[in-house]
Parts: sequence; C-alpha cells; structure tokens
Amino acid sequence: MSGNRAVVYVEPGKVEVCNTAYPDLVLRDGPGVNPLNVGRKCDHGVILKVVTTNICGSDQHMVRGRTTAPSGLVLGHEITGEVIEVGRDVEFIKKGDLVSVPFNIACGRCRSCKEQNTHVCENVNPDRPGSAYGYVDMGGWVGGQSEYVMVPYADFQLLKFPDKERAMEKIRDLTMLSDIFPTGYHGAVSAGVKPGATVYVAGAGPVGLAAAHSAQLLGAAVVIVGDLNKERLAQARSFGCETVDLSEHDDLGGMIAQILGVPEVDCAIDCVGFEAHGHGRNHAEAPATVLNSIMQVTRAGGRLGIPGLYVTGDPGAVDEDAKIGTLKIRLGLGWAKAHTFVTGQTPVMKYHRELMMAILNGRAQIAKAVNATIIRLDDAPAAYREFDGGASRKFVIDPHGVVGK
Repeated sequence: MSGNRAVVYVEPGKVEVCNTAYPDLVLRDGPGVNPLNVGRKCDHGVILKVVTTNICGSDQHMVRGRTTAPSGLVLGHEITGEVIEVGRDVEFIKKGDLVSVPFNIACGRCRSCKEQNTHVCENVNPDRPGSAYGYVDMGGWVGGQSEYVMVPYADFQLLKFPDKERAMEKIRDLTMLSDIFPTGYHGAVSAGVKPGATVYVAGAGPVGLAAAHSAQLLGAAVVIVGDLNKERLAQARSFGCETVDLSEHDDLGGMIAQILGVPEVDCAIDCVGFEAHGHGRNHAEAPATVLNSIMQVTRAGGRLGIPGLYVTGDPGAVDEDAKIGTLKIRLGLGWAKAHTFVTGQTPVMKYHRELMMAILNGRAQIAKAVNATIIRLDDAPAAYREFDGGASRKFVIDPHGVVGK
C-alpha cells in the first residue's frame, strides 16, 4: 500500500487532516520524534488498519497550545485496529486479528514492564520513562488518528479480541479500552473505591465519566461528580451519579454535605488536571484547585486517585511556576490527613483484559456513560472544536467507515 491520512496538529487551536506516509516497521524521523529514536527498527511490531481512534482530552491540551508539541505532530493515542502486516519477530499476533492498543508504549523487557508498570517503560523514550503514541515529549511514536499506524512490541502489548464479529458489535465500548476506560478505572482503584464507598469525581469530561462508571462497577454506594459544565453534569446524572455544579457555588464541602449529610467522602478522583479552574461564578484558571479541593473533602486516611494530566512544561500557564509544573498544593493538609496520592499515566495492561470481559458480558456500558459519538476522519477538526467548547461527547473517529456497517 502507499499513502495514509491522519489528523495533524498545525498550531494552537488548529488541526488538519493531511496526507502522511504509510507506516512501516521503522520509526522514521518526523515532527516530535526524539533524535535517539530515529531509525529504530520494529520487527517486533505490526501495521494496523485503524478501525476506531478516539479524541482525548489530553490531545486537547496540545491543540490549545498548552504544551511544546511541534507543528506537524500526528495526533492520537487511543487506537483499535485490524492487523494487516506483522513483523518478522512477531509470533502470536496474526493478520486479521482485531486488537486494542494500550496508549502507553511498553517493551515488555525492562524492570518496569516486568513489574506491570508499563506506564513507565524504560526503553521506549530516550528522555524519561514512559511513552505514548502521538504525544509531545513521549519519544515521537507516530499517532493513530489515521487510516493506518505502526504499533511496536505487538506480542506483549496488544489485546486481541477473542471473537471478531462479537467485538464489532461492541466496538463503541471496546474502543475505550485503549485509554479512557482503564484510566478512569485506575483512578477509582487508586482512590481505594470499594463496595459501600462514597466517592467524589472532579471533572465530568470523558475520563471523569469513565471514573464515575468505574466507581459504580467497584460497588460505590454514592458517586458524586463535580464540574463547571451543565451539559456534562447532565450526562453524569444520566447513569445514576449525583452532581455538584461548581459554576454556581464554591463551597464543595457544603454541596457534598447536602447529598451525604457530611462534608466529606471516603475517596476522591482528579479527572481534570493542570488546566483546572477555580469554583464559583467568577472562576478563573487556578491549576492547583482540584488537588487542594479533593484533599479538603476526602476523609482522614482516605486515598486520592489522580489520573488527570499534569505536565512539566506549560507555556500557556497562569504564572511562571505553573509553566514548569510547580503548583501551590497544600501538601501539609494532605500530610495532616494521612492521605495516599497515586499519580501518573495509567498502566493500561493491568486492567484492559478484565474490562474487556466486563464489556463483552454486559457488565459495563462505558460507551453510554461517556456518550460515544462516531465521526468520519474528515470530521475530526470540527469535533476538536466542539469538544474544546465543552460538548459532552466522546468523539470516536471511524477512518474507514466500518463501524456503521
């Protein structure tokens, strides 16, 4: 084959669908590729025909110009596809397999991978542990919001769906396994959600909704979701969550008390990240708001799951400290309350198989929870704008028009 089309970051606020090179089993030079990764041979990899690829809130940070992402970067780290070519070193993945791709790239050979910490693989990013497709400072692996993509370390990483026809019937749910569902689930697990727990989820974007649904799956008694966006709060209520509208009030503890009778929860999950705003009618960007507020409302001895993205470089930050990821966090409060914090990328491979089984057997309805919306590849620029405007949708790109068939 020759040729490929992909969603490319152009400049702040602008993405385009462009013609790009058809992938092969070598990491070629290009926008964002670490020089030490150029020419890296991937005979352990496969070429996928992309079936679905999702727009993520993490992509929006780059598109807004809030990172150092270079122009020309091919976006997309949430990938589900059909294997159409296998490298000579691939033993167990075959042509025709339908697979989910964990967003964090992992070699399967380093100490981190062997300890299931695939989110901090030591061999895929020359700058620091951890990597992802189509993301700034993550080694330069080409993104998957495209027609075709190369995926390395196929035997180790890929989750093969056991029944292709059955999987296509559930593809709107299964496409969430590459990132959003494991990320929300990881946030809930990290926060210690268990049967009977009361849970606060900060943020009603797709990851927040996935975390809320995950908390329900884990047996939470009450899940409260807070946001500034009324449409997204309505989506949270559509599957049984309580909500607090932070655009109207700034007393989070008081709003929780109206629901639970006490101003605190057993555990909390930050699904907002570094572009957080303050609370109340005159809210403005205040990146430490969510971290400080969840410490305030989580009981002593509780746990905080923090899957929300925080970065080391934010050129659009509100102050000089925040530009390098230094935030005014009330660590003393967390220390005094003996909180446990869990941060970082989600180790997708730790969770994706069990979540696949929950989907295939009707226990999880993640597509409904996040309002999955199928679009064409050419619709991606408009979807980015709509998502940036606060639409309560999880946009799923169908590059080859196969999902509706």
